[in-house]
Amino acid sequence: MQEKENILKILEGTKASIQKGDAATIKNLSNQTTNTAALTQDPDNIAVAVIIYSISKLIERKDYKKLPGWNEFYKTIFKGIDNTINSIKKNDEQKTKENLDNLRNSLTKVSGSLKKYIQDIFRKASINKASKLYEHGLSMEKTANLLGITLFELASYAGQKESVSEIPFGKGISTKARIKIAMEMFG
Repeated sequence: MQEKENILKILEGTKASIQKGDAATIKNLSNQTTNTAALTQDPDNIAVAVIIYSISKLIERKDYKKLPGWNEFYKTIFKGIDNTINSIKKNDEQKTKENLDNLRNSLTKVSGSLKKYIQDIFRKASINKASKLYEHGLSMEKTANLLGITLFELASYAGQKESVSEIPFGKGISTKARIKIAMEMFG
């Protein structure tokens, strides 16, 4: 695990923000982790970025809190973050990796309609973070592989990022840029 101090700071900030219900701060913490993940390409940093972003999306949706299983899920997430913080403080890399895996799995091990919502958010969070890593200069293929998504999912999402208003009138993507995108997509 690279950047342990950064991950520790991010998790502690996330824990405090969960207690306050502050989704915006959690999302910001996730973005900080994405920057580190882009530099280090460390799978643990990437996992933390996706987990934290997923939590921010769940916290901001107040209607999820009314679904059966929310309280148990909330306690599991909170305990998972606590366990990960403690294992980082003890410099126990193996336990930290286990705790991150458990935390990631807890996002998908919920029953009922909450499970469907959480799985959807986690998938979208993976695609979102992949797009951010790609924006930081990682190749599309490497980014997709690191996050377990398809090149098509990443290309589709990344292609939606630039709005029509950001493209100068009468100007499109150059042929060179189109060739570069195609080369990245197809290898």
